[in-house]
Amino acid sequence: MILIKLGGSIITNKEKPLSPRKKTIENLAKSLRKIEEPIIIVHGGGSYGHYWSVKYDMHTKERKYNLRGVSIVKNSMIELNKIILDSMLKNKLNPYCLPPTDFMDGNKPITKKIKEIEKIAKSGLIPVTYGDALWFGQKKTYILSGDKIMTHLAKILKPRLCIFALNEDGLYSDLKSKKLIYELHGERPTISENKMDVTGGMTRKVEEALKIAKSGLNVFFVNGNKPERIVKAVKNRTFEGTLFRGKRNV
Repeated sequence: MILIKLGGSIITNKEKPLSPRKKTIENLAKSLRKIEEPIIIVHGGGSYGHYWSVKYDMHTKERKYNLRGVSIVKNSMIELNKIILDSMLKNKLNPYCLPPTDFMDGNKPITKKIKEIEKIAKSGLIPVTYGDALWFGQKKTYILSGDKIMTHLAKILKPRLCIFALNEDGLYSDLKSKKLIYELHGERPTISENKMDVTGGMTRKVEEALKIAKSGLNVFFVNGNKPERIVKAVKNRTFEGTLFRGKRNV
């Protein structure tokens, strides 16, 4: 089974509020058709969820956020999710929408529900979930990022491979020269952040990727603008990207 995260910066234009990158989404859907294993898709919020969460000052910490903001973030994520589902259907895939409320209790994953996602994926349907504003309890809410969902799903389901589709070729050791880091073995690289992101941007992705790799799974960072690289990662072919090599506990 393959776990794939479609980053918000790939499926939307993050510079322009509420702007999906429909052609890119279409190309991604076409590439997913070439994968002959069960897959689970997680997608980010990009210029939908992120835009509103910045506007209403909402974060990943559980707090009493503006209720209007909570409603609008949730609504915008449903809107973006629908665009992705429609594109997958158009390309003869069988997506199965799974809002994170289906498998989260407060900020804790429900193991039994997540194990059910694996059965759905193995049936031939493609579970599709996404980052969202979630109810925590005691009148508090929080933003659950798609990156965090990747870690929750990976730790319980132990997929063969986890892939993060980014707006870059992978991780760079130097942003100016765009020198690519091809492989990491559990070490924490230095990250140069160049944009503000509610859910932590590249730093958060790296943190979650390291957690997943620590549990023994390989994680790839690939360029989602070149979706054939996702297929190459799955089929173990050579391509440009960054591999976080899973550390097997002996």
